[in-house]
Amino acid sequence: MLAVYGSLSLPLKEERSVQNQPSYQDLMAHLGDLLAPCLAQDWPNLAVDRAEGLYVYAPDGRRYLDFISGFGAANLGHNHPWVLAAARAHMERLVHAPIGVLTPESTLRLAYELGQVTPGGADMFFFGNSGGEAVDGALKLARYVTKRRGIIAFLGGFHGRTYGAATVTTSKEKYRHGQGPFVGDVYYARYPYPFRSAAPTPEACAQESLEDIDRLFEHVIAPDDVAAFLFEPVQGEGGYVIPPAGWLRELRALADQHGILLIADEVQTGFGRTGQWFACQTLGVEPDIICLAKSIANGFPLGAIGARRALMQQWGAASHGTTFGGSPVSCAAGLAVLEVIREENLLENARRQGAYLLEQLRQLQAQAPVIGDVRGIGLMLGVEFVQPDSKAPNPEAARRVMQRALEGGMILYPCGHWGQTIRLIPPLNITREQVDEGLAIFRDAILAE
Repeated sequence: MLAVYGSLSLPLKEERSVQNQPSYQDLMAHLGDLLAPCLAQDWPNLAVDRAEGLYVYAPDGRRYLDFISGFGAANLGHNHPWVLAAARAHMERLVHAPIGVLTPESTLRLAYELGQVTPGGADMFFFGNSGGEAVDGALKLARYVTKRRGIIAFLGGFHGRTYGAATVTTSKEKYRHGQGPFVGDVYYARYPYPFRSAAPTPEACAQESLEDIDRLFEHVIAPDDVAAFLFEPVQGEGGYVIPPAGWLRELRALADQHGILLIADEVQTGFGRTGQWFACQTLGVEPDIICLAKSIANGFPLGAIGARRALMQQWGAASHGTTFGGSPVSCAAGLAVLEVIREENLLENARRQGAYLLEQLRQLQAQAPVIGDVRGIGLMLGVEFVQPDSKAPNPEAARRVMQRALEGGMILYPCGHWGQTIRLIPPLNITREQVDEGLAIFRDAILAE
Protein backbone atom coordinates (compact mmCIF):
# COMPACT_ATOMS: atom_id res chain seq x y z
CA MET A 1 0.00 0.00 0.00
CA LEU A 2 1.03 3.57 -0.63
CA ALA A 3 0.41 6.77 1.28
CA VAL A 4 -0.36 9.56 -1.19
CA TYR A 5 0.86 13.13 -0.62
CA GLY A 6 -0.41 15.22 -3.50
CA SER A 7 0.97 13.40 -6.54
CA LEU A 8 3.81 11.80 -4.55
CA SER A 9 3.22 8.20 -3.48
CA LEU A 10 5.22 6.98 -0.50
CA PRO A 11 5.28 3.44 0.87
CA LEU A 12 3.57 2.96 4.20
CA LYS A 13 5.94 2.56 7.14
CA GLU A 14 5.54 -1.20 7.47
CA GLU A 15 6.41 -1.75 3.81
CA ARG A 16 9.30 0.65 3.50
CA SER A 17 12.80 -0.40 2.63
CA VAL A 18 15.86 1.35 1.34
CA GLN A 19 14.99 0.13 -2.15
CA ASN A 20 11.54 1.69 -2.34
CA GLN A 21 12.24 4.96 -0.55
CA PRO A 22 11.79 8.06 -2.76
CA SER A 23 15.04 9.67 -3.83
CA TYR A 24 16.14 13.10 -2.64
CA GLN A 25 15.40 14.34 -6.16
CA ASP A 26 11.85 12.98 -5.90
CA LEU A 27 11.36 14.62 -2.54
CA MET A 28 12.65 17.97 -3.84
CA ALA A 29 10.24 17.73 -6.78
CA HIS A 30 7.37 17.42 -4.28
CA LEU A 31 8.66 19.87 -1.69
CA GLY A 32 5.36 21.77 -1.89
CA ASP A 33 3.45 18.62 -0.93
CA LEU A 34 5.58 17.92 2.13
CA LEU A 35 6.31 21.32 3.70
CA ALA A 36 3.88 24.07 4.64
CA PRO A 37 3.86 26.92 2.12
CA CYS A 38 4.99 29.38 4.80
CA LEU A 39 8.13 27.25 5.14
CA ALA A 40 8.65 26.04 1.58
CA GLN A 41 7.80 29.07 -0.54
CA ASP A 42 11.14 30.81 -0.40
CA TRP A 43 14.20 31.25 -2.59
CA PRO A 44 16.24 29.50 -3.94
CA ASN A 45 15.32 26.17 -2.26
CA LEU A 46 18.72 24.82 -3.20
CA ALA A 47 19.28 21.10 -2.72
CA VAL A 48 22.25 20.61 -0.42
CA ASP A 49 24.48 17.64 0.33
CA ARG A 50 26.91 19.14 2.84
CA ALA A 51 28.55 22.38 3.93
CA GLU A 52 31.97 23.33 5.18
CA GLY A 53 33.30 26.76 6.10
CA LEU A 54 32.15 29.36 3.59
CA TYR A 55 30.95 26.76 1.12
CA VAL A 56 27.75 24.78 0.55
CA TYR A 57 27.86 21.75 -1.74
CA ALA A 58 24.93 20.56 -3.86
CA PRO A 59 24.28 16.84 -4.45
CA ASP A 60 25.87 17.15 -7.90
CA GLY A 61 29.07 18.41 -6.28
CA ARG A 62 28.70 22.06 -7.28
CA ARG A 63 30.14 24.46 -4.72
CA TYR A 64 28.44 27.72 -3.63
CA LEU A 65 29.79 30.56 -1.53
CA ASP A 66 27.36 31.16 1.33
CA PHE A 67 27.29 34.93 1.79
CA ILE A 68 24.30 34.79 4.15
CA SER A 69 25.96 32.46 6.70
CA GLY A 70 22.77 30.48 7.19
CA PHE A 71 20.83 33.70 7.93
CA GLY A 72 23.59 34.77 10.29
CA ALA A 73 23.44 31.56 12.31
CA ALA A 74 26.87 30.37 11.13
CA ASN A 75 29.22 33.25 11.95
CA LEU A 76 32.08 30.73 12.12
CA GLY A 77 31.12 29.16 8.81
CA HIS A 78 29.46 25.78 8.43
CA ASN A 79 30.57 22.80 10.51
CA HIS A 80 33.43 24.47 12.34
CA PRO A 81 35.46 21.53 13.72
CA TRP A 82 35.78 22.94 17.26
CA VAL A 83 32.03 23.46 17.53
CA LEU A 84 31.26 20.02 16.11
CA ALA A 85 33.73 18.38 18.47
CA ALA A 86 32.23 20.11 21.51
CA ALA A 87 28.66 19.19 20.54
CA ARG A 88 29.59 15.61 19.62
CA ALA A 89 31.37 15.06 22.92
CA HIS A 90 28.37 16.30 24.88
CA MET A 91 25.90 14.25 22.83
CA GLU A 92 27.75 11.14 23.94
CA ARG A 93 27.33 12.21 27.59
CA LEU A 94 23.93 13.94 27.75
CA VAL A 95 21.52 15.21 25.11
CA HIS A 96 18.58 16.62 27.05
CA ALA A 97 18.36 18.18 30.48
CA PRO A 98 15.19 20.11 31.44
CA ILE A 99 16.64 23.04 33.36
CA GLY A 100 15.40 23.15 36.93
CA VAL A 101 15.20 19.37 37.11
CA LEU A 102 18.69 18.72 35.78
CA THR A 103 21.47 21.32 35.67
CA PRO A 104 24.26 20.49 33.22
CA GLU A 105 27.63 22.18 33.52
CA SER A 106 27.63 23.44 29.92
CA THR A 107 24.51 25.54 30.50
CA LEU A 108 25.87 27.12 33.67
CA ARG A 109 29.28 27.69 32.14
CA LEU A 110 27.81 29.36 29.05
CA ALA A 111 25.82 31.73 31.27
CA TYR A 112 29.02 32.62 33.11
CA GLU A 113 31.02 33.13 29.90
CA LEU A 114 28.32 35.22 28.24
CA GLY A 115 28.40 37.47 31.27
CA GLN A 116 32.03 38.24 30.47
CA VAL A 117 31.24 39.69 27.02
CA THR A 118 27.66 40.96 26.89
CA PRO A 119 26.99 44.72 27.15
CA GLY A 120 24.81 46.40 29.76
CA GLY A 121 26.35 44.44 32.60
CA ALA A 122 24.22 41.40 31.72
CA ASP A 123 25.25 38.59 34.05
CA MET A 124 22.09 36.51 34.43
CA PHE A 125 20.46 34.61 31.56
CA PHE A 126 17.34 32.75 30.52
CA PHE A 127 17.97 30.20 27.76
CA GLY A 128 15.42 29.33 25.08
CA ASN A 129 15.65 27.89 21.60
CA SER A 130 15.40 30.80 19.15
CA GLY A 131 15.40 34.53 18.56
CA GLY A 132 11.63 34.78 18.50
CA GLU A 133 11.47 33.08 21.89
CA ALA A 134 14.11 35.45 23.24
CA VAL A 135 12.12 38.50 22.13
CA ASP A 136 8.87 37.14 23.53
CA GLY A 137 10.56 36.46 26.84
CA ALA A 138 12.22 39.87 26.95
CA LEU A 139 8.85 41.58 26.49
CA LYS A 140 7.40 39.49 29.31
CA LEU A 141 10.37 40.26 31.53
CA ALA A 142 10.11 44.02 30.93
CA ARG A 143 6.42 44.10 31.74
CA TYR A 144 6.80 41.82 34.76
CA VAL A 145 9.59 43.87 36.33
CA THR A 146 8.28 47.37 35.60
CA LYS A 147 4.57 46.57 36.15
CA ARG A 148 3.96 48.74 33.07
CA ARG A 149 1.96 47.76 30.00
CA GLY A 150 3.43 49.62 27.01
CA ILE A 151 6.11 48.59 24.53
CA ILE A 152 7.51 50.98 21.91
CA ALA A 153 9.10 49.32 18.88
CA PHE A 154 10.43 50.79 15.63
CA LEU A 155 9.08 50.61 12.10
CA GLY A 156 11.09 48.32 9.87
CA GLY A 157 12.07 46.07 12.74
CA PHE A 158 12.08 42.29 12.50
CA HIS A 159 11.95 40.35 15.76
CA GLY A 160 10.51 36.96 14.87
CA ARG A 161 7.20 35.28 14.08
CA THR A 162 5.84 34.01 17.37
CA TYR A 163 2.91 36.14 18.55
CA GLY A 164 4.80 38.55 20.74
CA ALA A 165 7.66 38.84 18.27
CA ALA A 166 5.29 39.24 15.31
CA THR A 167 3.50 42.02 17.17
CA VAL A 168 6.68 44.11 17.25
CA THR A 169 7.72 43.13 13.70
CA THR A 170 6.96 45.71 11.00
CA SER A 171 9.62 45.12 8.35
CA LYS A 172 6.96 43.79 5.97
CA GLU A 173 3.18 43.71 6.18
CA LYS A 174 3.16 40.07 5.04
CA TYR A 175 4.49 38.95 8.42
CA ARG A 176 1.34 40.33 10.04
CA HIS A 177 -1.33 39.73 7.39
CA GLY A 178 -4.19 37.56 8.60
CA GLN A 179 -2.61 37.01 12.03
CA GLY A 180 -4.31 39.53 14.31
CA PRO A 181 -5.31 40.54 16.83
CA PHE A 182 -1.80 40.91 18.16
CA VAL A 183 -0.48 41.51 21.66
CA GLY A 184 -1.89 44.77 22.99
CA ASP A 185 -0.25 48.03 24.07
CA VAL A 186 2.52 47.99 21.48
CA TYR A 187 3.29 51.27 19.71
CA TYR A 188 5.66 52.26 16.91
CA ALA A 189 8.06 55.05 16.04
CA ARG A 190 10.18 55.52 12.94
CA TYR A 191 13.62 53.95 12.91
CA PRO A 192 16.12 56.45 11.50
CA TYR A 193 16.86 55.43 7.91
CA PRO A 194 18.94 58.23 6.38
CA PHE A 195 18.86 56.97 2.78
CA ARG A 196 15.05 56.82 2.78
CA SER A 197 14.40 59.90 4.91
CA ALA A 198 13.41 63.32 3.55
CA ALA A 199 15.35 64.92 6.40
CA PRO A 200 18.32 67.00 5.18
CA THR A 201 20.92 65.36 7.45
CA PRO A 202 21.36 62.07 9.33
CA GLU A 203 21.04 64.01 12.59
CA ALA A 204 17.69 65.44 11.47
CA CYS A 205 16.61 61.93 10.48
CA ALA A 206 17.41 60.70 13.99
CA GLN A 207 15.43 63.60 15.42
CA GLU A 208 12.35 62.50 13.46
CA SER A 209 12.37 59.22 15.35
CA LEU A 210 12.72 60.94 18.70
CA GLU A 211 9.86 63.29 17.83
CA ASP A 212 7.67 60.29 17.02
CA ILE A 213 8.28 59.06 20.56
CA ASP A 214 7.42 62.48 21.97
CA ARG A 215 4.12 62.40 20.05
CA LEU A 216 3.34 58.96 21.45
CA PHE A 217 3.98 60.27 24.95
CA GLU A 218 1.77 63.30 24.32
CA HIS A 219 -1.15 61.66 22.53
CA VAL A 220 -1.15 57.89 23.05
CA ILE A 221 0.62 56.55 26.15
CA ALA A 222 2.23 58.27 29.12
CA PRO A 223 5.93 57.50 29.54
CA ASP A 224 5.32 56.07 33.01
CA ASP A 225 3.11 53.45 31.36
CA VAL A 226 5.89 52.31 29.00
CA ALA A 227 7.83 49.24 30.05
CA ALA A 228 10.46 49.17 27.29
CA PHE A 229 11.85 50.39 24.02
CA LEU A 230 12.69 47.44 21.74
CA PHE A 231 15.24 48.07 19.00
CA GLU A 232 17.75 46.45 16.68
CA PRO A 233 21.12 48.26 16.87
CA VAL A 234 21.30 47.70 13.11
CA GLN A 235 18.06 46.70 11.41
CA GLY A 236 18.45 43.36 9.69
CA GLU A 237 15.40 42.24 7.72
CA GLY A 238 14.38 45.91 7.51
CA GLY A 239 17.26 46.61 5.14
CA TYR A 240 20.59 46.57 7.00
CA VAL A 241 19.89 50.08 8.17
CA ILE A 242 22.56 51.69 10.36
CA PRO A 243 21.16 54.48 12.55
CA PRO A 244 22.91 57.85 12.68
CA ALA A 245 25.59 58.24 15.33
CA GLY A 246 24.06 59.45 18.56
CA TRP A 247 20.50 58.18 18.06
CA LEU A 248 20.95 55.22 20.36
CA ARG A 249 22.57 57.42 22.99
CA GLU A 250 19.56 59.75 22.84
CA LEU A 251 17.25 56.76 23.14
CA ARG A 252 19.21 55.56 26.17
CA ALA A 253 18.91 59.00 27.78
CA LEU A 254 15.17 59.11 27.11
CA ALA A 255 14.76 55.66 28.66
CA ASP A 256 16.72 56.72 31.74
CA GLN A 257 14.67 59.89 32.07
CA HIS A 258 11.39 57.97 32.25
CA GLY A 259 12.46 54.71 33.88
CA ILE A 260 11.93 52.75 30.66
CA LEU A 261 13.95 49.60 29.95
CA LEU A 262 16.01 49.38 26.76
CA ILE A 263 15.78 45.98 25.03
CA ALA A 264 18.41 45.30 22.35
CA ASP A 265 17.55 42.63 19.80
CA GLU A 266 21.04 41.38 18.90
CA VAL A 267 19.81 38.13 17.37
CA GLN A 268 21.39 38.94 13.99
CA THR A 269 23.97 41.54 15.02
CA GLY A 270 25.60 39.60 17.84
CA PHE A 271 28.70 37.47 18.26
CA GLY A 272 31.13 39.51 16.23
CA ARG A 273 29.02 40.42 13.21
CA THR A 274 29.69 44.16 13.52
CA GLY A 275 33.33 43.84 14.57
CA GLN A 276 32.75 43.81 18.33
CA TRP A 277 31.12 41.09 20.39
CA PHE A 278 27.81 42.93 20.04
CA ALA A 279 26.56 45.84 17.96
CA CYS A 280 25.61 47.79 21.08
CA GLN A 281 29.32 47.91 21.89
CA THR A 282 30.14 48.98 18.33
CA LEU A 283 27.59 51.79 18.52
CA GLY A 284 28.23 52.80 22.13
CA VAL A 285 25.00 52.03 24.00
CA GLU A 286 24.27 49.92 27.08
CA PRO A 287 20.96 48.00 26.98
CA ASP A 288 19.05 46.78 30.02
CA ILE A 289 17.98 43.53 28.35
CA ILE A 290 19.65 41.79 25.42
CA CYS A 291 18.17 39.14 23.11
CA LEU A 292 20.58 36.58 21.62
CA ALA A 293 20.22 33.67 19.21
CA LYS A 294 21.32 32.66 15.68
CA SER A 295 25.12 32.40 15.84
CA ILE A 296 25.22 31.93 19.62
CA ALA A 297 25.80 28.22 18.93
CA ASN A 298 26.77 28.40 15.24
CA GLY A 299 23.81 26.47 13.90
CA PHE A 300 22.66 24.54 16.96
CA PRO A 301 19.27 25.81 18.22
CA LEU A 302 19.71 28.18 21.14
CA GLY A 303 18.48 31.58 22.22
CA ALA A 304 19.04 33.66 25.32
CA ILE A 305 17.80 36.68 27.23
CA GLY A 306 20.41 38.50 29.28
CA ALA A 307 20.10 41.23 31.90
CA ARG A 308 21.74 42.52 35.04
CA ARG A 309 21.18 40.20 37.96
CA ALA A 310 19.35 42.91 39.92
CA LEU A 311 16.77 43.09 37.15
CA MET A 312 16.57 39.45 36.03
CA GLN A 313 16.23 38.01 39.51
CA GLN A 314 12.90 39.82 39.85
CA TRP A 315 11.45 37.45 37.23
CA GLY A 316 9.88 35.07 39.70
CA ALA A 317 9.73 31.30 39.60
CA ALA A 318 7.11 29.91 37.17
CA SER A 319 6.64 33.32 35.47
CA HIS A 320 8.38 31.87 32.40
CA GLY A 321 9.79 28.49 31.43
CA THR A 322 11.02 26.07 28.78
CA THR A 323 11.48 22.36 28.10
CA PHE A 324 14.28 22.37 25.54
CA GLY A 325 15.82 25.79 26.23
CA GLY A 326 19.44 25.73 27.36
CA SER A 327 20.08 22.37 25.68
CA PRO A 328 23.37 21.07 27.09
CA VAL A 329 24.52 20.15 23.57
CA SER A 330 23.75 23.61 22.18
CA CYS A 331 25.38 25.25 25.20
CA ALA A 332 28.52 23.16 24.67
CA ALA A 333 28.54 24.41 21.08
CA GLY A 334 28.04 27.95 22.37
CA LEU A 335 31.09 27.67 24.59
CA ALA A 336 33.12 26.57 21.59
CA VAL A 337 31.84 29.58 19.61
CA LEU A 338 33.21 31.99 22.21
CA GLU A 339 36.53 30.14 22.23
CA VAL A 340 36.86 30.20 18.44
CA ILE A 341 36.07 33.92 18.21
CA ARG A 342 38.84 34.63 20.70
CA GLU A 343 41.41 32.13 19.42
CA GLU A 344 40.97 32.99 15.74
CA ASN A 345 40.84 36.76 16.40
CA LEU A 346 37.59 36.99 14.48
CA LEU A 347 36.49 40.38 15.80
CA GLU A 348 39.55 41.94 14.18
CA ASN A 349 39.05 39.90 11.03
CA ALA A 350 35.43 41.07 10.79
CA ARG A 351 36.55 44.69 11.04
CA ARG A 352 39.40 44.26 8.56
CA GLN A 353 37.58 42.22 5.92
CA GLY A 354 34.42 44.26 6.38
CA ALA A 355 36.23 47.54 5.76
CA TYR A 356 37.80 46.11 2.61
CA LEU A 357 34.50 44.72 1.35
CA LEU A 358 32.74 48.03 2.02
CA GLU A 359 35.43 49.94 0.10
CA GLN A 360 35.17 47.57 -2.86
CA LEU A 361 31.38 47.77 -2.92
CA ARG A 362 31.49 51.55 -2.94
CA GLN A 363 33.84 51.44 -5.89
CA LEU A 364 31.34 49.15 -7.60
CA GLN A 365 28.56 51.62 -6.79
CA ALA A 366 30.39 54.26 -8.81
CA GLN A 367 30.16 51.97 -11.87
CA ALA A 368 26.55 50.86 -11.41
CA PRO A 369 23.70 53.41 -11.42
CA VAL A 370 21.37 50.69 -10.19
CA ILE A 371 23.08 50.82 -6.77
CA GLY A 372 21.60 53.61 -4.68
CA ASP A 373 23.40 53.04 -1.41
CA VAL A 374 26.10 50.87 0.11
CA ARG A 375 26.33 50.67 3.88
CA GLY A 376 27.99 48.41 6.35
CA ILE A 377 29.54 47.89 9.74
CA GLY A 378 31.94 45.02 10.27
CA LEU A 379 30.80 42.10 8.11
CA MET A 380 27.17 43.23 8.05
CA LEU A 381 26.75 45.01 4.72
CA GLY A 382 23.82 45.98 2.53
CA VAL A 383 23.64 47.04 -1.12
CA GLU A 384 20.40 48.89 -1.91
CA PHE A 385 19.14 48.85 -5.48
CA VAL A 386 17.24 51.75 -7.05
CA GLN A 387 15.76 52.74 -10.37
CA PRO A 388 18.45 54.58 -12.35
CA ASP A 389 18.33 58.36 -11.84
CA SER A 390 16.01 58.05 -8.84
CA LYS A 391 15.83 56.58 -5.36
CA ALA A 392 12.77 54.49 -6.15
CA PRO A 393 13.27 50.94 -4.81
CA ASN A 394 14.27 48.37 -7.43
CA PRO A 395 13.58 44.89 -6.03
CA GLU A 396 13.45 43.48 -9.57
CA ALA A 397 17.11 44.37 -10.10
CA ALA A 398 18.00 42.82 -6.74
CA ARG A 399 16.28 39.58 -7.74
CA ARG A 400 18.04 39.46 -11.09
CA VAL A 401 21.41 40.07 -9.44
CA MET A 402 20.80 37.31 -6.90
CA GLN A 403 19.80 34.88 -9.63
CA ARG A 404 22.90 35.63 -11.70
CA ALA A 405 25.06 35.34 -8.59
CA LEU A 406 23.50 31.95 -7.80
CA GLU A 407 24.27 30.80 -11.32
CA GLY A 408 27.82 32.00 -10.71
CA GLY A 409 28.07 29.99 -7.48
CA MET A 410 27.11 32.45 -4.73
CA ILE A 411 24.15 32.40 -2.32
CA LEU A 412 22.67 35.83 -1.52
CA TYR A 413 19.39 36.94 0.04
CA PRO A 414 17.38 40.17 0.02
CA CYS A 415 16.13 42.38 2.82
CA GLY A 416 14.41 45.75 3.05
CA HIS A 417 10.72 46.62 2.93
CA TRP A 418 10.50 46.01 -0.82
CA GLY A 419 13.23 43.37 -1.02
CA GLN A 420 15.41 46.00 -2.70
CA THR A 421 18.54 45.46 -0.62
CA ILE A 422 20.95 42.53 -0.86
CA ARG A 423 22.64 41.59 2.39
CA LEU A 424 26.23 40.37 2.48
CA ILE A 425 27.05 38.56 5.71
CA PRO A 426 29.78 36.00 5.06
CA PRO A 427 31.35 34.08 7.96
CA LEU A 428 33.63 36.09 10.23
CA ASN A 429 36.60 33.86 9.39
CA ILE A 430 36.41 34.65 5.69
CA THR A 431 39.80 35.24 4.04
CA ARG A 432 40.75 38.07 1.70
CA GLU A 433 40.90 35.58 -1.16
CA GLN A 434 37.36 34.43 -0.43
CA VAL A 435 36.13 38.01 -0.20
CA ASP A 436 37.61 38.64 -3.65
CA GLU A 437 36.04 35.42 -4.94
CA GLY A 438 32.62 36.62 -3.82
CA LEU A 439 33.20 40.15 -5.08
CA ALA A 440 34.06 38.88 -8.55
CA ILE A 441 30.76 36.97 -8.80
CA PHE A 442 28.75 39.84 -7.31
CA ARG A 443 30.40 42.42 -9.56
CA ASP A 444 29.67 40.41 -12.69
CA ALA A 445 26.06 39.93 -11.62
CA ILE A 446 25.56 43.66 -11.09
CA LEU A 447 27.40 44.93 -14.15
CA ALA A 448 25.20 42.67 -16.29
CA GLU A 449 22.24 44.91 -15.39
